[in-house]
Amino acid sequence: MLPVFLILGAVILFFLVFFYFLPFGLWISAQFAGVRIDLFQLAFMRIRKVPPGIIVKALVTATKAGLTVNRDELEAHFLAGGRLLPVINALISADKANIDLDFKTATAIDLAGRDVFEAVQLSVNPKVIHTPPVAAVAKDGIQLIAKARVTVRANIRRLVGGAGEDTIIARIGEGVVSSIGSALSHKEVLENPDRISKTVLARSLDAGTAFEILSIDIADIDVGKNIGAQLQMDQAEADKNIAQAKAEERRAMAIALEQEMKAAAQEARAKVIEAEAEVPRALADAFRSGNLGVMDYYRMQNMQSDTQMRDAISKSEGAQPNEKGK
Repeated sequence: MLPVFLILGAVILFFLVFFYFLPFGLWISAQFAGVRIDLFQLAFMRIRKVPPGIIVKALVTATKAGLTVNRDELEAHFLAGGRLLPVINALISADKANIDLDFKTATAIDLAGRDVFEAVQLSVNPKVIHTPPVAAVAKDGIQLIAKARVTVRANIRRLVGGAGEDTIIARIGEGVVSSIGSALSHKEVLENPDRISKTVLARSLDAGTAFEILSIDIADIDVGKNIGAQLQMDQAEADKNIAQAKAEERRAMAIALEQEMKAAAQEARAKVIEAEAEVPRALADAFRSGNLGVMDYYRMQNMQSDTQMRDAISKSEGAQPNEKGK
């Protein structure tokens, strides 16, 4: 009994391998769909690690739509990592919309990482891009915050290597800032918002991108801060701080000068005291040498006393009127 089971298992395994490498079901479906493909070509696809089902489905879809595609090109695109069905659907949509799109361009767009079918749809139905709020300041110092609505259409020929939506949004924002900044007054912008659209649209901002800008509309403009007044206030505050710093510097210099003068006065007083201390010594020397007599000394003392008395009287007479006035 064992050999019978082995033989039966071997037969079943043979038929499984045979029908795996020779997919009769796919071949029959292709024949009824009008796709002429050899059964052994399907087997060779298995050997080349290409799923025959995907190739047959792509061939059938293209043939039913009236397109002519090459099986070898389909296999090459699959082996390169491309997506066959989106490419075929994009070719069908482009053909129905009278858009010039060949297989080579479609596969290049697909391998570049872009959705070629979505690109064809975007060529037929333009897309609206809403830009984030863009803040700009007019020449009168008033800030304006604008929002733009950009209508774009995909440019099939520039999808490979062309910039995306982020570049469009950045260029629109730059154009809005430049247009508002060149206005003499924010009222001019509020009265004529289409001025921004015309100025930005005239700059060909879609150059080098994968899109074609159809229109630019300013959806909303809001008045922001008075940047000019704020800058003037900041400048005034800075000038005040500078003036205070300079005044503080002058005050510090005046205090230092006063301290120097006080030190000089103290030094002068010290010299006077030192000089007065030499007077008794000089008198003693005069007495010893006979240059000064006792009577001369007394007359000098009387003169000093008389001078001090007159000074005291003059000071007391000068203070009395002030006391009466009080």
